[in-house]
Amino acid sequence: MLDHLVDRAAHAVPVTPLRAAGLAAWLKAQPANVQRWVKALDFQAKPGSTCLVPDAEGKLERVLFGLEEGADRWSSAILPTTLPAGAYQLDADASCDPTLFAFGWAAGGYRFRRYRSEAAGNLARLVWPQGADKALVKRLVGALSLARDLISTPASDMGPAELGAAVKAVAKEHKAKVKEIVGDDLLKQNYPTIHMVGRASSRAPRLIDLRWGSEGPKLTLVGKGVCFDSGGLDLKSGNYMRLMKKDMGGAALMLGLAQAIMDAKLKLQLRLLIPAVENSVSGNAMRPLDVVKTRKGLTVEIGDTDAEGRLILCDALAEAESDKPDLIIDAATLTGAARVALGTEMPALFATKDATAEAVLLHGRSQEDPLWRLPLNKSYRRMLDSKVADINNCSESGYAGAITAALYLQEFINPDSDWLHIDTMGWNLISRPGRPEGGEAFGLRALYAFVSEWAKPKSAAAAKIIAKVPATRPAPRKPQVSRLRRR
Repeated sequence: MLDHLVDRAAHAVPVTPLRAAGLAAWLKAQPANVQRWVKALDFQAKPGSTCLVPDAEGKLERVLFGLEEGADRWSSAILPTTLPAGAYQLDADASCDPTLFAFGWAAGGYRFRRYRSEAAGNLARLVWPQGADKALVKRLVGALSLARDLISTPASDMGPAELGAAVKAVAKEHKAKVKEIVGDDLLKQNYPTIHMVGRASSRAPRLIDLRWGSEGPKLTLVGKGVCFDSGGLDLKSGNYMRLMKKDMGGAALMLGLAQAIMDAKLKLQLRLLIPAVENSVSGNAMRPLDVVKTRKGLTVEIGDTDAEGRLILCDALAEAESDKPDLIIDAATLTGAARVALGTEMPALFATKDATAEAVLLHGRSQEDPLWRLPLNKSYRRMLDSKVADINNCSESGYAGAITAALYLQEFINPDSDWLHIDTMGWNLISRPGRPEGGEAFGLRALYAFVSEWAKPKSAAAAKIIAKVPATRPAPRKPQVSRLRRR
């Protein structure tokens, strides 16, 4: 997977990263012929720009490369595919983080090629930079690649059984234990909503349950695994259904995170729960206004069969609570409302504990992998009221869709639990350096950095988190009555 990063090479061309502000000083120290060449090509060290500098015989002697100001982990992602084939090494005097440079180069080689018949082109190879954290780069790029591959695979080859097989493959590599509850056994073992959503498909629904680790705090990850979402009887239109192979993006994100955690051998007790289904249409499909009794015992009225993700998650979250974990994180491609609010590249974060949320957001900023917190506004809970059941699975209102979805899930979380809910897109709509169009694990690096800190002994980890979190929060403003009409 990372064969375009090598431990050594017989001859490697130096790559000199430069920022625009430092270009003039660097040029001043170079021979006159280099100065003339760089000026003739009008190289200005703009982020992602390159300048190939030849020697006296016309052979490539050096590559100049433009960096962004501050930490830059993505600009180098263009180099594996834009530089001539061969070996390269980071300039020993480079003023950039070697781990970030190597990460960008490694990520820049990712392509989803499962269905491509032509051979892949040769990538430019990088000699691992001195001081780079090789294990971290391999861990993060490996987790990202796993999640991307799973999301990008068509539903014809990525159903509930295939998703289960992917979990088992990761578990085998890291000596974790996996069990599956499949088909009608879901009813026998009291997972009625997972069964209800998946029963209309010819491919049996299942709950995939991975466990790893025997010491440290308990962390339970839950990922929405809807391998394809037709919308059920509330059928999606073709335009909205087209990308629904990505509706298991939450499961892929959580599996990628689990793999990174196990690879790092973090001292925690990990559990991963993935309810895996296909939301299809047939004679036994769930119907609008059906009522189901959930694992927790709450009854749910089906206001919309296309709000199926929260149905499978509610049984999985109820099971997650059975172990009394120290932290629960769930991820789901849950609502279009979150995308309207935050766009496609920033997941929405909901949390029951302020300190936990602040820590995740801080790590997201430091990793350039941002999330944005939305409120669990309790007054909107009324929008989920049902006349015949304890709760409806969706609101009739077109407003606050991401919040009401999170509030629905919160009904299945114990009031004192530390819980994070992530509503994500799971897909790059456009290609950017290191982030090609296709499946994407937004938030994975942020979550891994957070969990790595969280898993440390609480005396050390808590002190570090508390030091970063503002000591006081702004006092709430007094509500003002608006004289404007509602539009």
